[in-house]
Amino acid sequence: MIPLPRRRSGRWKWILGILFLFLVIAGVCIVVVLKRAEPILRTRVIETLRARFHSRVELAELHVYILNGLQVSGSGLQIYGATDPNPYEPGVQPILLIQEFKFSTPLRDLFREPMRVQTVYVKGMALNIPPKENRQQMTDMRKHSGKMSIEVSQFICEDTKLLINTLKPGKAPLDFDIGNLKMTDIGPGRPLNFDATLVNPKPVGNIHSTGQFGPLQEFAPRETSVQGEYSFSDADLGTLKGIAGILSSTGKYEGTLGRITVDGETDTPDFRIAVSGHPVPLHTAFHAIVDGTDGDTYLDPVKAKVLQSSFTARGKIVRVQSPHGHDIELNVVLDRARIEDLLQLGVKTEPPVMTGAVEMKTKLSIPPGADDVANRIKLAGDFHVPAAHFSNESVQGKIDSLSLRSQGKPKLAKEHPDEDVTSDLQGTFKLDDGVLSFSFLHFLIPGTHADMTGQYSLDGNTFDFHGTLKLDATLSQMTTGWKSILLKPVDHFFHKDGAGTEVPFKVTGTRSEPHFGLDFHRKEDSKEKNVDPSGTR
Repeated sequence: MIPLPRRRSGRWKWILGILFLFLVIAGVCIVVVLKRAEPILRTRVIETLRARFHSRVELAELHVYILNGLQVSGSGLQIYGATDPNPYEPGVQPILLIQEFKFSTPLRDLFREPMRVQTVYVKGMALNIPPKENRQQMTDMRKHSGKMSIEVSQFICEDTKLLINTLKPGKAPLDFDIGNLKMTDIGPGRPLNFDATLVNPKPVGNIHSTGQFGPLQEFAPRETSVQGEYSFSDADLGTLKGIAGILSSTGKYEGTLGRITVDGETDTPDFRIAVSGHPVPLHTAFHAIVDGTDGDTYLDPVKAKVLQSSFTARGKIVRVQSPHGHDIELNVVLDRARIEDLLQLGVKTEPPVMTGAVEMKTKLSIPPGADDVANRIKLAGDFHVPAAHFSNESVQGKIDSLSLRSQGKPKLAKEHPDEDVTSDLQGTFKLDDGVLSFSFLHFLIPGTHADMTGQYSLDGNTFDFHGTLKLDATLSQMTTGWKSILLKPVDHFFHKDGAGTEVPFKVTGTRSEPHFGLDFHRKEDSKEKNVDPSGTR
């Protein structure tokens, strides 16, 4: 290498110094020009958006930098509906609101076709979608905006809210709070990949979901494809008044926005209802159809397990406006269940008042409201417990003694009181406001069967049943000694069809301390009610 003359070397250093100074001055000039040009650019952006979308547009700030490529940031972007009668009236909500935004891209990507942007960051975005009857304005806006000619490598959103309005009477808007949302490979005519964390208000918890959405069917949004997976963990059911427990759920979904098929499972190891307070493990597996445009959910079926009991439910969960919340209606069938498991879940008494297999069909409804869930639950159905055993020894002892005496075996009742008789129970019931009422209740043990009506409260403080007791034996056959002799003259007063005994009876008190007795006063009251005012029956 031939060394340059010393004088020439000094000249090169001087030239390089001049060039460096020129670049610095040029950079400063560009910054100054951009700063002075920002108000003009902001006005031009507003005018362009307003012309393209035929809508009122607001933009609070816009900043542009040229440093390692193009960088743009801004705040307070609002785009209103194209057909609003007066979008400048106070209180009119923008269709799109973005509190803060920024994006950057290498300068060379600005000259590609389509133009490519590397990363867009958005904070505080709210998308207020009109009812489907009024969505023509959004279609018109897209027509005026022209074909999309920009591709985005990734779109990152923080604190996003999506509100889908409806004109259906009594139907609440569908509201989504999305804590974090990341979308990738956004471009014309292809689905976008997303990774989102949704904030679930009740029960409080975060739902993490990944999947694909689109491409958007502009003229039939309900037909837009969607698919993905979700996980929901550490959801506190205590935020729903009347129940408690920590729920977790996983599942997958696919379909179109108007009909999303969801298959998933939930686990709540400590599920409990406030009225009983007993924690029990609850597991469900469900297949559901969800309308993503209004949030209505149709369950078909839900298969659940509580302790050793299984049941199946089918029905719907519908969003309503007033009172705000969900209206739940389910048809529930229990064909492999234990009565003690159901009592453990819903009744305060410990241990459960009876044990045994149970079959049940019931309609369950939970209307929306501010009261505890337990107070809003409504049931109407029928059940059958073919071989119930009472856990209270005193109650079971009385049942055993009654069975032997009603068969005309009073001596055995004294000598072998622990017969351990099982009871056949079946009936028609209704649960409302925490009170379980029976319009028909049939009780059968060897030698005895009873038909009654009554009610008891789930808190155990009310136990009130009245009915007719039919016995195979006569009154005198149910006892021994002088009592039997004294009762023989009155046997014929309680005969029914010439055999056995029929007497009115009652069971009152509390569930833990029931009281059994004859109910002659009620029978007399019943007769009086059947007396005609003229004095004839």
